[in-house]
Amino acid sequence: MQTVLLPSGARIAYDDLGPQPKLPVFLVHGHPFDRSMWGPQAEYLARYGHRVVVPDLRGYGESTGPAVNGLEDFAEDLLGLADHLGLGRFALGGLSMGGQIVMQTVRDYPERIAALLLADTFAEPETAEGKAARNQAADRVLAEGMTAYADELLPKMVSPGTLRSTPEVAGHVQKMMRDAPAAGAAAALRARAKRPDYRDSLKQVDVPTLVAVGSEDEFTPVADAQLLHQLVAGSELVVLDGAGHLPNLERAAEFNDVFGRFLDQVRPDHAEER
Repeated sequence: MQTVLLPSGARIAYDDLGPQPKLPVFLVHGHPFDRSMWGPQAEYLARYGHRVVVPDLRGYGESTGPAVNGLEDFAEDLLGLADHLGLGRFALGGLSMGGQIVMQTVRDYPERIAALLLADTFAEPETAEGKAARNQAADRVLAEGMTAYADELLPKMVSPGTLRSTPEVAGHVQKMMRDAPAAGAAAALRARAKRPDYRDSLKQVDVPTLVAVGSEDEFTPVADAQLLHQLVAGSELVVLDGAGHLPNLERAAEFNDVFGRFLDQVRPDHAEER
């Protein structure tokens, strides 16, 4: 692990793995997780020649800093880290909230993005009901801590098959959620409640894009992924059978194979400075 203090005041903890003969890759975790969520992908991609940067988002894991006000704060942190590392253009992938941070980043800094992974996420703005629910959840975790909240989320985060057949995966997911700092999780819930509509900006994306989703995802069902696929011209859609909201952990080998092959197909000109 390494850390960097960014101009935003955030101190970001991150892993920086692998050489760089191939396209560098940033991976953005979801809520309420940390960078270990991407462990299988970071190890796999680094082994096959990619430089892989996996940060803890501000307020999660080992990253600290002022509370975020919107997803644009997370996007600013990602670009600050990329600048610190001397990376011009890179592939950017995210899952769930991480996917929405990716959408914010490509909207704000399109010239820096060479390829996209949008996993188990959706582009629409929050509904009035959803805003109330996220703000209530923020109040709850601040008052009660993360344990009960995490335990209630677990059966929705992974599929029933994962709970039965790979308890080590379910245990990792549960531990990440329980260990998430309540203040950071609450700030992110409030920021996510007021996120913008990303549908129009996704229509402007002109880099290779992979859309992935678990077939049993309760939070972002396959229909959400199909909409993303329609919005981003030329994108590829992959449904991972039997996985819930975290197919990168529940079906890690399949996810790695799909994502690795996708990155290998990105043309060199997409990775060069424009």
